[in-house]
Amino acid sequence: MDNYEYTELLKSISIKMDNITGVVQPDKIRLRLQDIEKLENNQDFWNDATNAAKIQKEKTQLQRKLDKYAVAKDAVMDASELYEMAKEENDEESLVALYEEAPALEELIRNMEVEVLLSGESDANNAILSIHPGAGGTESQDWAEMLLRMYKRFAERQGFKVEVLDYQAGDEAGIKDVSILVKGENAYGYLKVENGIHRLVRISPFDSNAKRHTSFSSVMVSPEIDDDINIAVEDKDIRIDTYRASGAGGQHVNKTESAIRITHIATNVIVQCQNDRSQHKNKATAMKMLKSRLYELELEAKKAEQDGIEKSEIGWGHQIRSYVMQPYQQVKDTRSNEAYSNVSGILDGDISKMIEGVLISQNK
Repeated sequence: MDNYEYTELLKSISIKMDNITGVVQPDKIRLRLQDIEKLENNQDFWNDATNAAKIQKEKTQLQRKLDKYAVAKDAVMDASELYEMAKEENDEESLVALYEEAPALEELIRNMEVEVLLSGESDANNAILSIHPGAGGTESQDWAEMLLRMYKRFAERQGFKVEVLDYQAGDEAGIKDVSILVKGENAYGYLKVENGIHRLVRISPFDSNAKRHTSFSSVMVSPEIDDDINIAVEDKDIRIDTYRASGAGGQHVNKTESAIRITHIATNVIVQCQNDRSQHKNKATAMKMLKSRLYELELEAKKAEQDGIEKSEIGWGHQIRSYVMQPYQQVKDTRSNEAYSNVSGILDGDISKMIEGVLISQNK
């Protein structure tokens, strides 16, 4: 990297930083944090535990964003000042050091860009993620299980926690259906871009003729809604079925119908839960899943109306991402139009860069 390239890099980063400043509005955050501090000094504030917890959560998120912004802003200013000083004094050693640190500076600004993009109404929430295999029997069910493993590994890498809400094993291999709750800050903000149809091309391990197969699975992601978001669901709007849980849990799950399936009649949204031995707890969890899914449908409908998008089927031509293992190795996202060759790493959960690429491309 020469002086001209570094100058252009700093210009680009400075423009991005100005855009970030306009979105983050650090002065506004500082004023809000001052207001919260005044509230905390009022003893009546702590009498309402629910409201106090909500405000404390807001405070933590605002302070975290402000701290990250300050680090990025200081890094850009320091780099600019040091570069000008090094040029004036012909300090080659400092220039070389700045060139070597350039990729880290770019990465810092990229991370801040993503932080800004994860500031939607529900982005900070936990995420409810469901995977449904498309047509294709065992092959598609195996692909659905591969996706489940990918998201679990991604959650581990991000420091998120995963709770299995419903798991229905395939007849021979894979899964027929699965729903998980991913807990962590910005879990929904990251995983919302996974909403859509995922296509796999590979030599099938279930085909004795070793032929190449194409499989599809759909991924649906909803924010775990807070109690203050009101989604009305009346008894007449739903049908509730009970069945025997099929997952782990010892002899108990085979003797009682503790698993719950709720169908929302108007939308045909179906949610299931069998993660607890208590039918009442499963019903409560399933109702929360249903409300989260209906809330997500409202968001999808608004976005689809804006973008002129129609609902997709699980099949050809509608995928958001293709994972090709044969005859070559490539994962390509149709939204960012970026391709990645590290297929095994991606299937092992290394998907943060891919997700961030989509977030940035969708907001350009």
